[in-house]
This record gives sequence, C-alpha cells and structure tokens, in this order.
Amino acid sequence: MSFDTVVVVDWSGAATPSPEKPSKDAIWIGIARDTGTGTEAVYHRTRHAATEALSALFETEIAAGRRVLAGFDFPFAYPRGLGAALTGTDDPLALWAALAGRIEDAPDNANNRFEVAAEINRRFPGNGPFWGNGRARDIPDLPRTKADHANPFADKRACEAAPGTQPTWKLAGVGSVGSQALLGIPRLHALRQRFGAALSVRPFETRETPLVLVELFPSLIAKTVSDLAEPGEIKDRAQVRILASALRAMDPAQLDAISREGDPVEGWILGLGHEAALEAAARGTAPAADLVPPRLRDDCFAMPQGVTWVPVDAALERLRAALHPVIGVETLPTAQATGRVLAEDCVARRSNPPRPNAAVDGYGFAHASTGDGVQRLPLVRGRAAAGQPHAGTVPPGAAIRILTGAILPDGVDTVVLEEDTATDGTTVAFDGPVKPRANTRKAGEDVTEGATALPSGHRLRAPDLALLSALGIGAVPVHRPLRVGVLSTGDEIVPAPDLPAAPHQIWDANRPMLLSLARGWHYEAVDLGHAPDDAAAIEAHLTDGAARADVILTSGGASAGDEDHVSALLRRRGTLTSWRIALKPGRPLALAMWQGVPVFGLPGNPVAALVCALIFARPALSLLSGAGWSTPRGFTVPAAFSKRKKPGRREYLRARLDAGGAAEVFRSEGSGRISGLSWAEGLVELPDAAVEITPGTPVRYLPYASFGLV
Repeated sequence: MSFDTVVVVDWSGAATPSPEKPSKDAIWIGIARDTGTGTEAVYHRTRHAATEALSALFETEIAAGRRVLAGFDFPFAYPRGLGAALTGTDDPLALWAALAGRIEDAPDNANNRFEVAAEINRRFPGNGPFWGNGRARDIPDLPRTKADHANPFADKRACEAAPGTQPTWKLAGVGSVGSQALLGIPRLHALRQRFGAALSVRPFETRETPLVLVELFPSLIAKTVSDLAEPGEIKDRAQVRILASALRAMDPAQLDAISREGDPVEGWILGLGHEAALEAAARGTAPAADLVPPRLRDDCFAMPQGVTWVPVDAALERLRAALHPVIGVETLPTAQATGRVLAEDCVARRSNPPRPNAAVDGYGFAHASTGDGVQRLPLVRGRAAAGQPHAGTVPPGAAIRILTGAILPDGVDTVVLEEDTATDGTTVAFDGPVKPRANTRKAGEDVTEGATALPSGHRLRAPDLALLSALGIGAVPVHRPLRVGVLSTGDEIVPAPDLPAAPHQIWDANRPMLLSLARGWHYEAVDLGHAPDDAAAIEAHLTDGAARADVILTSGGASAGDEDHVSALLRRRGTLTSWRIALKPGRPLALAMWQGVPVFGLPGNPVAALVCALIFARPALSLLSGAGWSTPRGFTVPAAFSKRKKPGRREYLRARLDAGGAAEVFRSEGSGRISGLSWAEGLVELPDAAVEITPGTPVRYLPYASFGLV
C-alpha cells in the first residue's frame, strides 16, 4: 500500500527544554505530503510538545483519509532476552507497556530514565545491561562506562551492525540512543493507546492501518544529507527534511515492502540494506536531479469518451503516452550490472585507445624517412610491447621492434607487418613504399574522452561491460529491476501440475509462462499464486501484489462475464478501463491501477494471454522499467499457407519458417491449442484490413526472439 504523508522525527533525550531559538540536538519533525507543497521541518523544545503536535497531525491526516508513515530515530526494541526477562514474553510491545509504567517524563523534559535503568540493572547478575550515567552524582547499579559493566544480553541488535549505530544500552555521551529509547518508547506507547486500531508498529505488527510507525536511522544516507543540506542548515533539520522527502518520493510498493522487513522481536531500521534506493530517492528530490519518477496517475489508462473498439496501433500509442518509468535508481559496480538498464548516459573517462598504438606485430618508424624500393633501417635497442612502452625516441631513419597494442614511441607513426620484413637483428628490410600510419590505431579512434559511450535506457549486456570497463567506468547508475507480479485466477485452475485435477479443471499454464517471460525480460518475477473466483481472495492477492511488485499481470476474469471477478473487483475497488482490442486472439484487455500499482488483466486462454503479453505487456513493461518502448522487429517472408481474412481486426497466427524460408502456420487457429505455442517459433501478423493469403503472398513474420522470447 502507498503512503500519502511521511513524517520523520529526530528525537531528543534532553533533561531540560531546548533553546527557544531552533538548535541542534533538539526535536525536529519533517513532514512530506503528496500535495506538492514541499516538505516542512518543525522545531519542538520538549518531548511533550512534540508528542501533542504529532497527535494533532496524525488525527488531521487520518480524518482526511490520508495514510501516514511516521519514522523515529531511536530504537523500538532491545536485544533478544530483555523483554522476556521483564515481561515474560518476547513481544516488544509488551516491553513498551512495561517501560511506560516506569518512566516519568514531565512536560519540561525532567525525567527518571537513569533511575529506571538502574532499577532494571538490579534484576540481573553483575550490574546489568545499561550503562552511561550523565549526572554529576553516582547512581547505584548504573555504571558510568561500558567497561564497568557486565551485560547478560547481546551488546547490539542485528540491525545495529550498520556503521555508526550505537547500542541501546548506552544512556550518556555521544550517540546516547539508549536515553532516547527509554524516553521515546513510552511516548510511542501513549500514541498506540490514543489511536488504537488505527495504528500499527512494524515489523511487530503486519495489519494494514492508516498510521504506521517505523524505526529510522538518518545516518544511513549521511553523505547524501550533507550534499543536499542548505547552506548553514542545522544538521538535524536537514536530516528530517531530506529523509522525509526521500521516503515520500520512493516507489510506494518498495517503501511498503521494506517497512515490513526485520525481526519481530528485535525490530529493524527502515531502509537498512536499501541505502542506494534511499539515496537515489533523496537526490531525486533535489532540483538538479530526477532519479525517482512520479507515480502513475489513477486515470492513466482511461480511453477518450465514446471509444469502444480500439485498433492495435491506437492501443499501443495510448499505452506509450500514458506510461513512464516507475522504479528508482541505484549504483552498481559495472561488473555486476548485466541485464540492468542505465539510468544516465555513460561518459568515457578517457579515450580508447588512450594513445596511438600498433595494430600488428612488426617494426615501427617515421614514415617521412622512407621511400620507394627496398628500405633498410637500423634497429634501435629494445622494443615496444603492450604494457611495456619504449621510453626513448626513435630517430628518423631508424626503426624499432613493436608488438600489437604497444603505444607508438616518440618518432614512430607507421608500422610494417612482421611478415613483410627481413631482419638480422640489427637491421630491418622491407619493400617500399608503405602507406603513412599503416598498421596503427589513432588515439580515441574507438571512443573519445568525454563522449557518450552508452545512452540512458540501454540494457547492459556482456559486450557493454567490456566497453565500460575499457573506458574506466567502474560503477554505473542503473534502474532497480522492475518487479512483475503474476496472478492466475479461476475456479477451474489447479495451481500446480503435481496436484490432482478433476475433469472440469485444468492445470495452470499461464502463471509459469508469464513468470518465465518476466525473468527472460530481465525483470524480478514475483509469483502471486492463484486465486479462486472469489472477490475477497482476489482482493487479498492484489493487495499482496501491490506491496511486492511494481506491476501486476493477471490472467483470467478480465472480460465482462458473470465470473469475471478480476474486472468486477478492479471496477469497484481500483480504477479500471476495459479495452476491447480489435485483435485475434485476445480481445479483452483490462487495465487498471490497484493501490498505485498498474495491473494488466490478460485473457485466461493461454494462447491469447501470450499474444497479449507479447504485443502489449512487453513494450509497456519495458517503458515502466526505464528501458524505453520496445517494438518487435519483423521481416517479410513468403507465405506457405492460404487464408482469407475479413476486415476489422488484426490477427496473429502461430508460425515458423520452413526449410525454404516461407512462413507456415499451425494447423488450427483454435485458441485452446496450447501445443501451437510450443510448435511455433514466432507469429505472422495480418493487418487490420481484409486480406487473402495464398502460398507466396508476402506476410510479416515476427520471430519469438524479436519479443525477447528465446
């Protein structure tokens, strides 16, 4: 699910109110909405004032029907074992209640956190887990330093292995997140009591609510915050402002998904392991960059009023105009970027080759010192080889032994092939004349420094990695892989072939086919399973898909019949447009938005599902992935079949080329003949107009490979 408003809170464990003038080490709250009004950064002097302001904000947003993600920069839990020891259960929310019953935190920030920590320490052998006394007087059972205590629990939670994190037991000194947690958790517990079922805490609770609380660590993107901070801006203010903007700009499905990650006992830091996506989103909020694309509009699939039957070309143009990339950007080492789509042009760091060099093994010399007839040139000492350049200068009238790839020494501009020479070790002889610059390569004759080596939107292949590496490009900005969810529907469908099927049932053919297509197109295939013809079940699967995928492909139930529950549900709960495409097979195509995620409702028949996936889903997914619109490359061949076609619809026939290069088609056009998909090696495309095909008639053949199906 998507969030309409993101709130980021930089908390404080201070014992007195912060200064009236906004300052560091105080409470700052960043608020980013989807209304285009920018991001607020609000200063609060006390925890009481901040809690009341947050409560009012949450009430206003929820009343307006807006969904809120609120992140706090202190630990939500402790290393495993403390909760069970104090409450008898590992449930961290039970520990929240226990701490709330112990902590006293006055409106002026006066509090008893050190006394509570000491009281907890007394429950354990030695001097307990907490340490760090910031008071001028000693507090019994609360060691001043870590070296003075014996902790019966782990020093850190699993998520606190991130660079820069501090243990939750630390109550004083730089990075005393333990004090913030002891004073922050009771405030969160009060919010839970105030908002009840409207609030959930992740990853401890998984239910969908209007208000979701998560733990944050702004230093995950410290460098980006530093780069994007305003001149003289207080660091805490910059952190909440930039992080709130970044989270609001992230892909909604990814943000929802990563908010669910982590240990249900020890908790988790939102964005841990996804720093590149956070940084890309943050930089996408800066005026100089546009790394994170906006979400699709809910009405992006709407057809002009009065349009009923849609020609194939018109449908494709409509899709192309309505869609744009929906995924963020990350930076990968070049060697690990195979199959990824470039998010920016790649510019050569230096020329290739960087210097003029030899194209063959032979002898190099200055062309101006040679002429016609037999040439005999004395050899200078040494040689030039790839990686072993000759340090001296070759004088006019002399030559040097040179090997392929070697930089041309000073005084050399031409190379004669070794096989065209004779030598006694001191002199080289060859027939002239030799062409100037023969057998040499110019500096930059492949790619010049500063030139675009590969454009944005290019999908990287093995040869591309060779080019980029040769140009000194060790890392590339690439789009995150598009996550394609695949869902099958229908009571007649049996999800897997190893399950029994009654005579009135069929095994699922579409889901494995579509998942394989997604993987072959370099996307992350997300199996959303099978849903029966039940609106509630389909809704649950679509909601799951919206959290896990960037786009969803469904098969079955996309038409307008009594059991077409996908269309009915999308019409009622999503935003649906049913496109009646003038093509055969696969006339109905449902297009919708479900919780901000585009849904392609493909026909249930496998033949029609494949044709619609190749013709419509493939170019659309390519555009959504950042790789641009893809068009299959066909070619004209003679027909090896006969057919008469009426006007009005474009037709796609399962076909392959015979030994003579003519297109033969499958023996039956029946859309239930799945074997024809396997028999075929491509499609013959017949135009919208009426045609009569006889053997030898030119037809357009689209090989499977032109659709990326190999």
